[in-house]
Amino acid sequence: MDNHVALTACIAEAQALRYTPAGLPALDLRLEHESRQSEAGQPRDVKAAIKAVAFGALAERLARQNLGSRWRFQGFLATPRNGKSVVLHIQDIQQD
Repeated sequence: MDNHVALTACIAEAQALRYTPAGLPALDLRLEHESRQSEAGQPRDVKAAIKAVAFGALAERLARQNLGSRWRFQGFLATPRNGKSVVLHIQDIQQD
């Protein structure tokens, strides 16, 4: 099965850089996306907010970015053990 997400979004919120019990840097984010999509042949304005997390050097890099900056995020979706909503686990970023 495939679980791959590519999303262009702005960094709306970023928590303080934290470290996992294994000492790996981790960063929790909230991303916001706005675009115009085609659905059933009709244009539709789309807005979405999603929780995201990054680990390692990627977390350190994202922690230095400005709120509101736009990026193309790639990763996969997972539900945390203690949560009910999906979280985007970021594996790669590119400046938009």
